[in-house]
Amino acid sequence: MTICYVDSPVGRLAIEADHDAVTRVRWASASERTRDKSTGPVLKEAARQLDRYFARKLTRFDLPLAAHGTDFQKRVWAAMCDIPYGETATYGGLAMVLGTGPRPIGMACGRNPIPIIQPCHRVMASGGREGGFSGGKGLPTKRQLLALEGVVLL
Repeated sequence: MTICYVDSPVGRLAIEADHDAVTRVRWASASERTRDKSTGPVLKEAARQLDRYFARKLTRFDLPLAAHGTDFQKRVWAAMCDIPYGETATYGGLAMVLGTGPRPIGMACGRNPIPIIQPCHRVMASGGREGGFSGGKGLPTKRQLLALEGVVLL
């Protein structure tokens, strides 16, 4: 595993990779370095794309991903990647597409190991309610990511 750090508007992020694919994005602890310049090409590209995303110059990530999870979780994460930048979907809507219930969708979103890149922040509860978010500072981070993309919450 290799790792690099990116400072972002939602906090210091740690990007992890195995071989040639991103496996995890997490919020780094205060004791971790802010950026490791000696990483391989996939992490350099992930850091570059995240920087561009936060600068509002990238609307879709194009990175090799290797998230560890069940087959069902991987299907949910792939469906999240189909939600366009600046738009949202609901847990219930994804559940209908994947032939399951909203609760398993929410559980898979909460276990997303590559937040932001696999945009679980774009998944909302019914009626335009925010739902949950397990990254950063929780719902304030979700709101910040959605606002960055121009999503207006009621």
